[in-house]
Amino acid sequence: MGLFNKLFKKKEENKESTSTVIQPNISKHFTSENDFLEKFGAAALEKQRNLYDVTGDLSWNVDMDKEEITFGENRTFPMQALGSFSHSSETWLWIWENKAAGYTESVMKQALLLKQYGEQNNIDLLTVGKFDAVENDLHLIGMIAVEMFNGSGYYLGNYGHGTMVLTIKSDVIDKVESEEFSRILTVFPELISTFEIQNHKNAFTNYLTQKGYKLTSNGNEIKAEKNENVINAVFNEDNLLIKLNGSNA
Repeated sequence: MGLFNKLFKKKEENKESTSTVIQPNISKHFTSENDFLEKFGAAALEKQRNLYDVTGDLSWNVDMDKEEITFGENRTFPMQALGSFSHSSETWLWIWENKAAGYTESVMKQALLLKQYGEQNNIDLLTVGKFDAVENDLHLIGMIAVEMFNGSGYYLGNYGHGTMVLTIKSDVIDKVESEEFSRILTVFPELISTFEIQNHKNAFTNYLTQKGYKLTSNGNEIKAEKNENVINAVFNEDNLLIKLNGSNA
């Protein structure tokens, strides 16, 4: 029995079928942390808002053997574990490097596949077993896994002396209804203020294209239209955002 089984009790009520466990099928491509953020960062961050709509500030419990995470009394979802951050040493440890814990390969399928992907594309973040880290690294690792495996979101589980990064897949989370227009105007500024992204213009273009918007470029200005929603973004000569606004019906 792993460490987390001892720390946290498992909840049995109304749990979602584990048949929805994320399948290990990497279908997206990136070559660096910045490349990922420009291509998929906003989409990954948007999923976190759906996750929060479902879980809020509820307490959490993990059963590593069953590969489940429970929020509150009965909101139980399939999960995968990526690794943990030590609060004392401020270091990240991938779960596949934490051999002393005795976790099964099943609960670390995503982490192992990300390691393989990192080796193939020379991405140190995914291949170095232990390294000095900051909180944003945990978010970035979670976001990468969520997008590469079509997850519903990632969760940072603080268990006292450390924080574990877990990914979750659930139709309940995926089907959360939100007002798309306001989400975009909130998520994109949050992304570029949280992470150092080299080209905001690329990130904005990728995000709005993925959302199905028609883009029109005029120099450093981009106009995005979908249905009756219009979003305008202005960038400086370094392709950094300087203005973002919009209107909807």
